[in-house]
Amino acid sequence: MVEKKMSQLEQVLRSGRFAITSELNPPDSANAEDVNRAAMILAGFCDGINAVDASGANCHMSSMAICALLTRIGYEPVYQISCRDRNRIAIQGDILGAAAMGVQNLLCITGDDVSSGDQPGAKPVFDFDSIQLLRTARMMRDERVFLSGRKITSEIPLFLGAAANPFVPPYDWRAQRLAKKIVAGAQFIQTQYCFDIPRFKEYMRQVRDLGLDKQVYIMVGVGPLRSYGAANFMRTKVPGIVIPDEIMDRLKKTPKERQQEEGKQICVEILEQVQEIEGVSGVHIMAYRQEELVAEIVQEAGLLPRR
Repeated sequence: MVEKKMSQLEQVLRSGRFAITSELNPPDSANAEDVNRAAMILAGFCDGINAVDASGANCHMSSMAICALLTRIGYEPVYQISCRDRNRIAIQGDILGAAAMGVQNLLCITGDDVSSGDQPGAKPVFDFDSIQLLRTARMMRDERVFLSGRKITSEIPLFLGAAANPFVPPYDWRAQRLAKKIVAGAQFIQTQYCFDIPRFKEYMRQVRDLGLDKQVYIMVGVGPLRSYGAANFMRTKVPGIVIPDEIMDRLKKTPKERQQEEGKQICVEILEQVQEIEGVSGVHIMAYRQEELVAEIVQEAGLLPRR
């Protein structure tokens, strides 16, 4: 019997080790070295590097292209694929193309609406939502067929992920939504930024009560806040991000020249706390255009040495 091929990220999670992924923020260039430089910083500290798919509905280098560059230099990508910009024909073709390049980790997201981005006149697609995308990818992997029923002639070894946001109401519905994504095919979860530890603990209690922590690997989203101003922008302008008053007050009271360091320290403290929560399998570090801070955060949180 041939063993199922597993990505590095899947192997780490299945082994019970605490996993770390991070985002490679796509450049506004056609220069492969911009990707390579960021990847070299992240690779020694992460079990997977997310290729971000036009987050915030803003245009950058495509996630597929970033995956191609990462696999070319031997790094482990997590391919973010959004439903916003492609119909089902394009999505299925992209899944095959990514697998042909050696990409195994697939994060299925609905995608931010174009109204939140820098080109609000763009026409959104949303032929799928994230749950339909998960079902399709699972069918392609397990049944080796397209949605049309036509056969796929090769194996597609995919490790399927989805996003979750425990921090916005209705809170009681969030664990139920996670259950639907697991049924659809999700094997790992990366959450939105976690700044509200009490709310996340309550979410994880609900997750454990439903037994979902035994069915999926949950990776908590964390990240450094660059400054009080940046935190205020995220809190007020970026949908889905919740930053409690006490964190805002802590940054505001910090001298401006030390706010970046304080934001990093807050991230380290949150990371240390979420490690202790039952059912958490890892963290997803989001440091927008601050890849060099990921290494410092991992080290200061006591998560070294890695591989």
